Amino acid sequence: MVYEKIDLYAYFGLKRGKGAAGFVQTYVQHATPELKRKIRPAMLVIPGGGYKMRSDREGEPVALKYAVNGYASFVLEYSINTPYPAPLLEACMAVIYIRENAEKYSVSKNHIAAIGFSAGGHLAAMLANMYNDKQIEAIHGERSPLARPDAVILSYPVISSEAYGHGVTFETISGGDNALREKLSLEKRVTKDSSPAFIWHTAEDNIVNVENAIVYARACKKAGVPFALHIFEKGWHGLSLCNFETHNFAEEETRLEYVGKWFELSLDWLKARGFAVRAEK
Repeated sequence: MVYEKIDLYAYFGLKRGKGAAGFVQTYVQHATPELKRKIRPAMLVIPGGGYKMRSDREGEPVALKYAVNGYASFVLEYSINTPYPAPLLEACMAVIYIRENAEKYSVSKNHIAAIGFSAGGHLAAMLANMYNDKQIEAIHGERSPLARPDAVILSYPVISSEAYGHGVTFETISGGDNALREKLSLEKRVTKDSSPAFIWHTAEDNIVNVENAIVYARACKKAGVPFALHIFEKGWHGLSLCNFETHNFAEEETRLEYVGKWFELSLDWLKARGFAVRAEK
């Protein structure tokens, strides 16, 4: 496996702010001379944590599971405790980096997806809708369209700044600026050009209200953006892969493993959109 940590600020020749992150970790299968070279879809994994931290449970285990299923996987280490636009700028840099280095990683340039969890879901949804925001275009210029993911997976995502929104997430990403809080309420940013979305949530999530998933799906429907929405009855916030690798499941809680079917459902949805491993011609 190609396992390397890429400094995105160095790659783009940008100055890193004090305390900023902006790295991407690769989990990419080595080519073998025994077989034809395989061209793979890519998955950028964006962990959650309220923009206050980055959850390990929503990073490497997810990247490895997509890698096992044929994806070239990447985990974004974005800046935390930092307001907009830094996290989005770094997410955009990651997608552009993957697209520009598709040949290096044997990736299909037109099949690059991003998956985000909770606040990471908010960041993935920003990628889907705000990759061409003026503050991003001012830095990336003509490269900006390269940052649009070809699909996003939004896992129990923070979306809205309305009453059912997640206060800590919005307070951090907006820096307490009310106008920015409104701008980053992403159900209001969806247009016909937004990335197709696979959305999943649990109805009894008492940290990020399931209404976040519902209003985003409704916005996609209104704008004509392809989407799938799965709401599971049971399950707390932050389930990740819903398995023992990402949770200390008590024996009686193994019943929640069924929620983990979101992963296979996401693979099927992506495959229907052309995300598949292909032998190089």
